[in-house]
Amino acid sequence: MSKTVLRVGIIGAGEVAQVIHLPTLQLLNHLYKIAIVCDISQQAVDFCKARHRIPEGTTDPYAVINHSSVDVILNLTSDEFHETYTIAALEAGKNVMIEKPLTLSLQSAERIIEAEKKAKNEARVFVGYMRRYAPSFVGAFKREVASIDRILYARSRDIVGPNTYFVGQSGTSAQKFSDLPPNSGTQRTQLLGGLLQEAFPGQEVTDERRDFCRFLGSLGSHDLSLMRELLGFPESACGVSVNEPFYTATFNYRNSDGHAFAVTYESGIDNVPRFDAHLAVYGRNKTVSIQYDTPYIKGLPITVTVDEKNADGEVVQTRYLSSYEDAYTAELKELHACLTEGGTIKTTAEDAREDLRLFRLMFEQWDRQQGVAR
Repeated sequence: MSKTVLRVGIIGAGEVAQVIHLPTLQLLNHLYKIAIVCDISQQAVDFCKARHRIPEGTTDPYAVINHSSVDVILNLTSDEFHETYTIAALEAGKNVMIEKPLTLSLQSAERIIEAEKKAKNEARVFVGYMRRYAPSFVGAFKREVASIDRILYARSRDIVGPNTYFVGQSGTSAQKFSDLPPNSGTQRTQLLGGLLQEAFPGQEVTDERRDFCRFLGSLGSHDLSLMRELLGFPESACGVSVNEPFYTATFNYRNSDGHAFAVTYESGIDNVPRFDAHLAVYGRNKTVSIQYDTPYIKGLPITVTVDEKNADGEVVQTRYLSSYEDAYTAELKELHACLTEGGTIKTTAEDAREDLRLFRLMFEQWDRQQGVAR
């Protein structure tokens, strides 16, 4: 049976659009048709229009937002523009998929949530946490972790090399352009400054605080959101280190039987071209881990490994691969199902707000360690 084809408007034609979303939408052309693409760079617009045979292009985001034939907008802009264009789209009655993070401050998240409640056409927000839609996470990993009777410890790690290394081998020939409007930097700085003031109320927004917040919004939100779905929201943070470009934290959790356990989070970016992103959960007799590879090279497997001891005292290692389908494809298929079949959105704006709460938990713990009162 044929499915409804959703007409897509793209705002933001940078790296993630060129390497991930535009190629994936074309592969899913039985579900989506790209109607219009927008970027502040006219050269980027022209490049993407030609490469992906997109009918219309513009440098005006509101031409996408008010486009009569667009069903869903992919907001692929930088973090500071997420709120502005998402609220405008909701007011125009358009569904929105926002690349994570939702935004950078709790107050901004609340404004988006309120706009969704008042949206025309019951328009909805879907936040792009693609790792949470990976078949191996939804299937084997969550199933195997559920069989652990008591969690003793868990670790979230995301230590990766430069994106350029992986983009260069993605086969997408992504391009960067420099024909930007003269006032674009000023607007971006103003919007970012406002969000950072909200994220650090009553405090000076130092370079260290800015970098911390930006890091959590970019790489960190992948891992922390995954941790939240699996384990819930932590009781507290008991240690945070901020050493740009590496960040760590220890969170306190509790099993349903009341026994406590800790989760360590460690993440950073260096110049070594590797992608070590995993979440591991340790029980008394079983350890379950999921390993992610770079999403910029399509089709790399996301695997689940289970280590345990059998009745003969031997170590048994089992490896699961639920599907070769990549997480971005799975995510966009889920988005389509939610919008056309009325399915429940897992990664809502309300869900994403919890990441902002978690960021604040980390900021406050770091402040305590520095002797700073909020």
